[in-house]
Amino acid sequence: MYLTRFRVNTARSDARRLLGSPHRMHGAVNMSFPTQPSREGTGPRVLWRVDRNGTSETLLYIVSPTRPDLTHLAEQAGWPASDDPGWTTFAYEDFLAGLQPGDTWGFRLTANPVHNIRHEYVKAGERTKRAAHKTPRHQMAWLLKRQEGAGFEVVQKPVERRLLPEGDEYELIVRDQTPLQFRRSPGRTSRNGVRNDVQITKVTFDGRLRVTEPDRFRRTLTHGLGKAKAYGCGLMTLAPVRGAA
Repeated sequence: MYLTRFRVNTARSDARRLLGSPHRMHGAVNMSFPTQPSREGTGPRVLWRVDRNGTSETLLYIVSPTRPDLTHLAEQAGWPASDDPGWTTFAYEDFLAGLQPGDTWGFRLTANPVHNIRHEYVKAGERTKRAAHKTPRHQMAWLLKRQEGAGFEVVQKPVERRLLPEGDEYELIVRDQTPLQFRRSPGRTSRNGVRNDVQITKVTFDGRLRVTEPDRFRRTLTHGLGKAKAYGCGLMTLAPVRGAA
């Protein structure tokens, strides 16, 4: 497994075009591998995420089973004339293998929190409709519901540090809610002639977690969490926490 970080040159029009279309960015990430990544089977998959750190820096993160070559991205959305290729790839296996129960990390996750709803007019047994969670409270609950199965627990705040009696129990913030609608391919329609649009709502979770089940947690880091992984959701990254217990 590999973790790659690429600096995006947002001054370039091609870079802005990529950043404005999850479908285009998905294609650019896939082109980083000689063999197109497969979404079949149970093995690790290619995950990616874009972080916009204020106005100063935009970073693309990729987690992948094989090492990517981002030469084409540097030419399209980086600084191709520079001696710095613009990306760094780290071997991820040793880090993953070293995760232990009780380890505490800062984390960032961009995800697509959704739930299934059934309209009153939908008959029993018929398919439900997938809908996005709209409020930070429900988005936070979505993540907390999945933490046990994903091998971690979000750290709870001491009572004396909570600013509110409810809704501030965890070391967790939800930010950057971004509703997106785009086509997989220009002009593409479904079988019934309706435009084949993708609609997702991205949110970013920043917080602090504790590893509970290392094997499950490794799977979360290499397989992603939630839906819309092809469109920049599901990738969790970790950072050291000072004074972690």
